[in-house]
Amino acid sequence: MAAKKLKITLVKSTIGCKPHQKKVVEALGLHKIRQSVELDDTPATRGAIFKVSHLLQVEEL
Repeated sequence: MAAKKLKITLVKSTIGCKPHQKKVVEALGLHKIRQSVELDDTPATRGAIFKVSHLLQVEEL
């Protein structure tokens, strides 16, 4: 059985965010606004998304 995937899109800028939040966004693989990545749905990924949820749009695939 294949692992669930999440499509994560950066929808707001990291300008004005705390440095830790910028590092979390970069760790998710996002660098530009409207850039999307597909990651496995793991507890670590969910935790990172929770930290910067105000900047992201998340879809389950």
